[in-house]
Amino acid sequence: MPSHSESRLVQYPATLMYAIVADVERYPEFLPWCAGLRVLSRERIGGRDRLLAEMLVGFGALRERYTSRVALDAVERTVDVTQTDGPFRQLESHWRIAPDGEGCRVDFSIAFEFKNALLNAVAGSAFEHALLKMTDAFEARAKALSGRSG
Repeated sequence: MPSHSESRLVQYPATLMYAIVADVERYPEFLPWCAGLRVLSRERIGGRDRLLAEMLVGFGALRERYTSRVALDAVERTVDVTQTDGPFRQLESHWRIAPDGEGCRVDFSIAFEFKNALLNAVAGSAFEHALLKMTDAFEARAKALSGRSG
C-alpha cells in the first residue's frame, strides 16, 4: 500500500499551522487538487471536534468524491483523517504539529490504496505526486496568511 510521511521544521507558529490544517473548509482555496469540500456534520466530544467531511479531488479529467471522518484536537494540535466512503480501500492521514524554537515541527503521514486496480494504476501516481506537495501547500498557505516574505 502506498504511503508517505515527512517531518519538517517551518518558521510559522504551531497555532497557525494547526489552524490551517484544521480548517478543512478552506482546502479548496489552496490545495490545487481539492476541487471541493463540505462538512456534512460536526460535533464536539470531550474537548475535540469530530467532523464528517466530503471532499472532491481532481487530477486532470479524473474526479473522485470521498467522505472522511476528521478528528481535530486543538490542545494536542493533531488532525486524524480516515475515509468512511469512497474510492479508497484505505485512506488514513495524520498531522502532528509541535512548537520548535521560533517555529514548529510538522509531521504528516498518509497511507492509501484505491479499491479499483485500474483507478490505482491511473490515479495512483498522480495522487502520490500530490502528496509530495501536500506539506508545501500548507506551508505556502501559512506564508500567505502571515504576510511574511520569507
